[in-house]
Amino acid sequence: MTLLKPIVATAALAAVVLYAAHGMADTPATPAQDIASPHAAPDAALIARGEYLARAGDCIACHTAHGQPAFAGGLPIDSGHGIIYSTNITPDGQHGIGRYSEQQFADAVRKGVRADGTHLYPAMPYTSYVKVSDEDMHALYTYFKQGVKPVASTPPESRMSFPFNLRFGMGLWNWFFASTDPFKPLDGWNAQVTRGAYLVEGLGHCGSCHTPRGVAMNEKASHSGEPQFLAGGELGDWGVPSLRGLPRWTEQDIVDYLQTGRNQTSAVAGEMTEVVRHSTAYLQSDDLHAIASYLKGLTPVADRAANVTPQGATQTAAKLTSAENLTLGERLYLDNCAACHFVDGKGAKRVFPVLDGATVINAENPNALIHVILQGARTPSTDKAPSVLVMPGFGHRLSDSEVATLATFLRQGWSNRAGSVSEREVAKVRGQLAQAQH
Repeated sequence: MTLLKPIVATAALAAVVLYAAHGMADTPATPAQDIASPHAAPDAALIARGEYLARAGDCIACHTAHGQPAFAGGLPIDSGHGIIYSTNITPDGQHGIGRYSEQQFADAVRKGVRADGTHLYPAMPYTSYVKVSDEDMHALYTYFKQGVKPVASTPPESRMSFPFNLRFGMGLWNWFFASTDPFKPLDGWNAQVTRGAYLVEGLGHCGSCHTPRGVAMNEKASHSGEPQFLAGGELGDWGVPSLRGLPRWTEQDIVDYLQTGRNQTSAVAGEMTEVVRHSTAYLQSDDLHAIASYLKGLTPVADRAANVTPQGATQTAAKLTSAENLTLGERLYLDNCAACHFVDGKGAKRVFPVLDGATVINAENPNALIHVILQGARTPSTDKAPSVLVMPGFGHRLSDSEVATLATFLRQGWSNRAGSVSEREVAKVRGQLAQAQH
């Protein structure tokens, strides 16, 4: 076993660099025998259920390129070690999954194995989808076979550098890290919490982003019974918050956030914007309350606040109000932020997020905050909240030094207790944003 670990680590790094993506991002499989009858009458109710479940799994986000037909693939994902293109998962028999049997479809979704036996990269979170029930898998299969329009197009081939283009290591990686256990509720859960756990652990694959990872990029926990599950961590240089307990939010706050991209204290930014836009905004209210009830029942993680002394809520508000003897950070706040977020950092409910106590501000990793200051944020338009809230970016008018100074003030003003931000950290994020635009 000891001798295998270096081999697994090398192969695993090649296989898992794309864990943050959500779909079967890979090259198309060799078509297998199609066992579906072309004369079978479509089951409208089953197709509708499958479509709903596909929304819960956020399949469309990775399998639809900008301006292209739904599920036709071709979305480029920069892994840092090459570009990978998501596959066509429409029912086209030559270019998509039209010739997949239901068992082959289930194996791809649950085990990460294509119809031709080739292992998928875990860009498609089959380690979570393994918990999808047989009934729901059947509904998904019916939807993708009968409810999705076939598209006769083949996405570009993925271009990964050596050794990340090797696939043989996925078998070993799966052996070490991929669970084959179905969903299992814990003792004491009622029906609502059980439903929420099923959605979070399975189709929602929330652990893909919100669970810390090991040296081989494996999730350190896979279910509710493990204290590291959903405990937060790092993803693509971003600090990802813990979802355990969410002590600053009520159950309704969680529902509002997932349904509309905003609640009485916060607004969505970063990758979660697309999750709300394409997935959670479509979930039924009962399912959202089930998710919220489950998350609120998890034991919160210990406070990770830095060992700094905050300025104090009353003191910060008073000094900003008097506008006397201001530090540069305080001046930058008054000039750029106070009109919306106010001198007390409380903002306006469901319009301008609260800054005092905000998770993104108090995160150990300041990159998410730096991103928002530099490029702004925009909430999605949803049925429950059609109006879009836009925070402008300030990267065009603030230097790296000024952004660092402003971010440091935010992280230590009011009751916030987070470490200082350096000019170097801002420069790195600005460079990454510039590179992404090209």
